Amino acid sequence: MRGRSLLAASLIVAAGLTPALPAAATDAPAAAAAGVPAAALRLARQPLPADDGWAAAGTGTTGGSAADAAHTFVVHNRAELVAALSGEAAPRIVVVDGRFSMRTGADGQPLSCADFADPEYDLAAFRQAYDPAVWGRTAKPSGPLEDARVRSAKRQGDQIKVIVPSDTTVIGINGARIEHGSMVLQNVHNVIVRNIEFTDAADCFPAWDPTDGSTGNWNSLYDLVSLTGATNVWLDHNTFSDGNNHDAAQPLYFGRPYQVHDGASDIIRGSDLVTVSYNNYYDHDKTMLIGSTDTPGVDVGKLRVTVHHNRFGNVVQRAPRVRFGQVDVYNNLYVATAEDYGYSLGVGFESSIYAENNYFVRSADVADADLLKYWKGTRITAKGTLVQVGSRPPRPVDLVAAYNAAYDPDFTPDAGWAPTLRPRLDPTLLVPVIVKAAAGSRRLGV
Repeated sequence: MRGRSLLAASLIVAAGLTPALPAAATDAPAAAAAGVPAAALRLARQPLPADDGWAAAGTGTTGGSAADAAHTFVVHNRAELVAALSGEAAPRIVVVDGRFSMRTGADGQPLSCADFADPEYDLAAFRQAYDPAVWGRTAKPSGPLEDARVRSAKRQGDQIKVIVPSDTTVIGINGARIEHGSMVLQNVHNVIVRNIEFTDAADCFPAWDPTDGSTGNWNSLYDLVSLTGATNVWLDHNTFSDGNNHDAAQPLYFGRPYQVHDGASDIIRGSDLVTVSYNNYYDHDKTMLIGSTDTPGVDVGKLRVTVHHNRFGNVVQRAPRVRFGQVDVYNNLYVATAEDYGYSLGVGFESSIYAENNYFVRSADVADADLLKYWKGTRITAKGTLVQVGSRPPRPVDLVAAYNAAYDPDFTPDAGWAPTLRPRLDPTLLVPVIVKAAAGSRRLGV
């Protein structure tokens, strides 16, 4: 029995799981005073471990670990969450208890898209006015109907956005789930978000852009979690999905999908020193965009991100797609068996991706060459990869060689740098076991 206990303990440590702590933990008196379970407060006071990815660089990432009792909150609904994240600048801990929707009015009643619509907005009239056969494809929509759409989108954004300040830890307990919301980290520093399920940040008023590509596209506005100019951020043990509102179920307008979801956790516009670990991404299209433009500017020398021990389960693309940044992608589990699968790693403009010991499960109709995608970048180190087709045994695959054999231009099999900020590198063969046991919310014992 003792041997089994030691094995179980070893697996817990290897998988990044944290057992529930007893009520008599050191922080119990402070926890009781703040109404926070002691085990949750202990987790909330944990900084990012040393050497755990890019977010450990510089001053490291401690979030709200130094928060006093006056800045430690337990929230159960939208109003309490917004209040807890407002006020004076100070380290704070916000404990999200249970499940709620950001589309909840002041009276506690759910809000629909119709509640956000400007009186002058009508989708049918919008589609008639901006049909490419009428409006053309050379200019973006403008005029009263587009203005009404923009006003409608602003009303929705004011309702569903969760604005997180610097020096904050947001951690979930009791199956924490934030529905129909968009958590925004904009121009902030030192933030930790852990153990929360984020679902369905659907945009009620997607924008039509006839100039986007050769056929135009509908573009939505809200990410589940968005980093814009944010530094030293740790996203850990969260779950991201579209819930039951899948983009594939949306109609076609102007021959293009009426896409209502944007990114799951996008990292853009000069964001830097970010670690994304042990998260579960599934049933989503545009998953993780690192860098939003090919134009050199604030992104140059930044967008340094570590992505490790995450599960990407039947996401369509961007796991991640990278521009400019030095991005370390290791020990992740990829499941690519859905019909609408696009690619996993997007090699974008001036990017330098170092991908090591990742495990791919793909269907027979997905080629090894299609696990990577050219987006005007060429530098990628990819080693230690295993690919499993269906239920067959996994086999080692040189992803760069597979891509270069099928497509032009060739990738250069050298990112030009090597990561040093890693607590450990797990053997690829163990990645499915470790990630399945540890990734996502509800894995930290609270």
